[in-house]
Amino acid sequence: MLERRQLPQEQSTDTDYFIYCLEGVDDIETIQVTEAQENLEQLAMKYGIASIYNTCDTIEGLEDSLNALVLDDHNFKDYEIIYLVMTGEANSICLNDYYYSLQEIAELFEGRLKGKILHFSNAKILDLDEEEAQYFLDITNAKAVSGYGNAFDGISSAILDKAFFNLFKEDDDMFAVVEELHQRYYDVCKVLDFRLYY
Repeated sequence: MLERRQLPQEQSTDTDYFIYCLEGVDDIETIQVTEAQENLEQLAMKYGIASIYNTCDTIEGLEDSLNALVLDDHNFKDYEIIYLVMTGEANSICLNDYYYSLQEIAELFEGRLKGKILHFSNAKILDLDEEEAQYFLDITNAKAVSGYGNAFDGISSAILDKAFFNLFKEDDDMFAVVEELHQRYYDVCKVLDFRLYY
């Protein structure tokens, strides 16, 4: 079910670093190349960062996809970042016109996201209070949740997302990465309101 795209041998790097991207779509039967897919292709070609891309259109699809990754993929430990491209509100995601709170998502994946960073594109804003963020991290065992305080509004977070993922390839110190991201892309970080909850 999960498909890992390998780079051509001559371009591959020694690093075992993968991104798992799950995108919320209206209908998983409709095949179309999305901006997220194109960005992951660019990451692979330019920076040698491999990824798995999957879509879901229901909460069950989300659960099945992440369960398949967590339970069936023996490389799961190599995935530092789970990249979620979904619409929603401050502390929820929207799939097929249904809203699910991050609290509900946390309970679905109780204890299973140990050491992972869940990163949301700015298809949705991420605005958690301290209690909500702490609950999510405590329940899932995730290392952090990141995203943006400002919604899409014509400016995609794709460039910043790619920079964030590439910096992680170079340095696995989360705080150093975020600091570097703000130094290199200060204006974009400010406009999109990059956030990290840990």
